Amino acid sequence: MMFLRLAIVFLLLLLPFDLLAAGDRYGYPIEGAYEATILGTPPQMIPVYPEKIRMRSLVLDVLPERVKPPIFFYDTGLRCTFAWQKKKAPLVFLIAGTGASDRADKLITMLKAFYHAGFHVITLPSPTNANFIVSASRSCIPGDLTDDSADLYHAMEVAWEKVRGEIEVSSFNLCGYSLGGDQAAFVAKLDEDRQVFNFRKVLMIDPSVSIYTSITRIEDLLKKVPGGPHQEGIFFNRMLSRFSEYYRSSNFVTLNDEFLYTMYRERLFSSEETGGLISLTFRINLGGMIFASDVMTNSGYIVPKNKVLMQSDSLYDYFMVSSHLSFFEYFNEYFYPYFQSKRPGLTIQQLAAAQSLKSIEGYLANTPKIGVVANENDFLMGPGDLEYLRNLFGPRLKVYPKGGHLGNLEYRDNLEEMVAFFR
Repeated sequence: MMFLRLAIVFLLLLLPFDLLAAGDRYGYPIEGAYEATILGTPPQMIPVYPEKIRMRSLVLDVLPERVKPPIFFYDTGLRCTFAWQKKKAPLVFLIAGTGASDRADKLITMLKAFYHAGFHVITLPSPTNANFIVSASRSCIPGDLTDDSADLYHAMEVAWEKVRGEIEVSSFNLCGYSLGGDQAAFVAKLDEDRQVFNFRKVLMIDPSVSIYTSITRIEDLLKKVPGGPHQEGIFFNRMLSRFSEYYRSSNFVTLNDEFLYTMYRERLFSSEETGGLISLTFRINLGGMIFASDVMTNSGYIVPKNKVLMQSDSLYDYFMVSSHLSFFEYFNEYFYPYFQSKRPGLTIQQLAAAQSLKSIEGYLANTPKIGVVANENDFLMGPGDLEYLRNLFGPRLKVYPKGGHLGNLEYRDNLEEMVAFFR
């Protein structure tokens, strides 16, 4: 069980300016897209920042009227992380990627980079994170870029109201990675109307052109494992056995990033196997999201309608059911019917198209404060997606030659250029 927990937790945490393309001297070492996504940045290539940081948790009462089911007894409010300077400084909001909390490893590394550079920082969990669904999502049905971004914007307003008496702010800025990158674009557009923050700069890191296309590509990875998507349990157990075997035969004392990077150098997993692990991790994330949403809405999708789950109830069976659901089942059977009931006449194709940067491309094309970072070998990009971003953003797009999806986010050069964008 120790290896199982470590493998799942590690994978979940990894699963987010000179705006010219990075050249041949780019030093990020992992060539494979899947391997980079899983392994991230080798520890020795992640900057070491001063340990002393003025930082604390914020627990926000975003929806005071919200009544929470007993199973979520531990959820006392939306959890954000706040780091502040003693002097007047710019503030940057950071939005996590799919399923991630306000304390995800990548998010905290970004926080440290900005804090070290003199910024105030507030990190927010992803709207697909259970804490956000329970405490900050008005519909409790995550996945719509417009609705989720409005919820994020409201959470930012509450967070700012909570800390505004403690700090002096010279400007507001916004940054998000992966799904959080797409949401940053929609939040910025919303702010043009509401003008609460008037963001000075906005950076999207490894966003998807189309969320629907990107998730389709993730789901397709599971089809490549031996036996196909219906054998994911057998596949995962086999990967775990190989993981454990290598640990027992090696000289490592602890299961850390260095151990996992060594496994990569030894080529213990094929490209298809590493892709399958990414897809399994997504399924686990998705399952947690669906469960939280179903309980909050009392939809009866997984948990029987009107069943009140208590703290002592076993959730194992619900976990097994939810983790075997595909994104398409969630989208067609749960997500789409909800939005169709709110918007009569809405088609599945229209709803899928709305989860795309193309739905706001007019705004993005004419907003110079928005920049984008992408990787040449990001497997979430569909055919023509990178070229689309180049045409849409021009010199505001920076493309690295490798890094997979978010694998190089913590690499020292990436962090330096990320901070430099906001100078």
